[in-house]
Amino acid sequence: MSNIPIRNISKVSRLFQPMTSRISTIKKSEVFSKSYEHLIKYGFIKQVNSGMYAYLPLALRVLNKLTTLVDNEMERIGAQKILLPALTSTHLWKQTDRYNNNKSELFILKDRSNKEYILSPTCEETICNLLSSSGIISSQILPLKLYQISSKWRDEMKPRHGFLRSREFLMKDLYTFDLSLNNALKTYEEVCEAYENIFKNIGLTFVKAVGDPGFIGGSVSHEYHYKSSIGEDVVCICSSCQYAVNKVMCNDTHCPKCKNTLVQEQAIEVGHTFLLNTKYTKPLNVKSRIVDTASPLVMGCYGLGLSRIFTMLAEILSTETELRWPKHLAPYTLSIIPPKKGSKEESANQYVDKVIEILDELNIDAILDDRSDLTIGNRLMHARVTGIPYVIIIGKATQKSPPLFEIHDINNSTQCDLSLDNMYSYFNDEKTSNIIESTKVSKAN
Repeated sequence: MSNIPIRNISKVSRLFQPMTSRISTIKKSEVFSKSYEHLIKYGFIKQVNSGMYAYLPLALRVLNKLTTLVDNEMERIGAQKILLPALTSTHLWKQTDRYNNNKSELFILKDRSNKEYILSPTCEETICNLLSSSGIISSQILPLKLYQISSKWRDEMKPRHGFLRSREFLMKDLYTFDLSLNNALKTYEEVCEAYENIFKNIGLTFVKAVGDPGFIGGSVSHEYHYKSSIGEDVVCICSSCQYAVNKVMCNDTHCPKCKNTLVQEQAIEVGHTFLLNTKYTKPLNVKSRIVDTASPLVMGCYGLGLSRIFTMLAEILSTETELRWPKHLAPYTLSIIPPKKGSKEESANQYVDKVIEILDELNIDAILDDRSDLTIGNRLMHARVTGIPYVIIIGKATQKSPPLFEIHDINNSTQCDLSLDNMYSYFNDEKTSNIIESTKVSKAN
């Protein structure tokens, strides 16, 4: 390790990133998934059981940035964050008639008193029980919007593609409660707009489609998809008016809006919204007082598969050999590579602190590849396969007057030499024009 005198900064030499050259868990019969292979190979996730994975430090940095993006949008619409227990008593699922219909996909266990619980795949019953046990809900706090980000469980028969079909997954689930169906429709539209903002800010083209309510139910339902060749859903899309519908809900080959032909696309569902009416609030006694009568509240539920979105970012953006991320969601925005120990450029280490100071002022999260026993080329390749979008090389160009630094924009395959002073304008321009990229939105009204 180099003896470079540096301030507090993350260092590659200290990074827990167990990389491997071969993936033993992929069967030849399975459809190839870039994301699964790369995330395992480059030390982002580690399988611990069938369909269950540990998020390693780099993966968690991506997820934390994604979570912050979601939290900011939820706060904007007045949603309050909570955290519900992982276990739900089976008697609640029996009250809503969901227990027997979905038993094969549930993880069910008993405590020492022989009381039966479910490892929750979704929490409609749990949130309703929480509210009903709190008494009559005051109309003054409606619409009430409560959400959490937590692990959910589903006993998949054939787990595959990592988090795209896993037994444990990370989900953002929001539950809303209104006095009337009309009010609930307004809340539904508001949340759908928030979801569209989230997907726009992520920066990948998405499809909003009329959805299949499935076992959750509801009178209105929409799904959010990313198109992908490994997708297990099929979405029918009109190229003219952008109407889209899940094939399960589609009984025609033509768009009901403009009558043009619907085209089928493979896709991965990463979000789903439901207007549930009183399906859960009525049997679980969630009420608010209207005049002299306590009436069941009208409920909506809204899910985002954060671990699926995380996986699809890697699946869609990555090359055949290297991970890629949206610049604002990458584990680190930038990697600093100082000279190799013993090289002619080793004296350029004097600039490391100054580069870090500039990046601090620009609020750019950077990591220092301080493994100075390795060549610059080896360390540049490490940054590339990890998906770090920018690299600063402190090398031979520093011997010029004024000293210059190689700036590599990995995602766009460009390189330039800049002085220390010009770094400010370069990265300020990148922040405003490139780091949050534009997206085209395909959606159904």
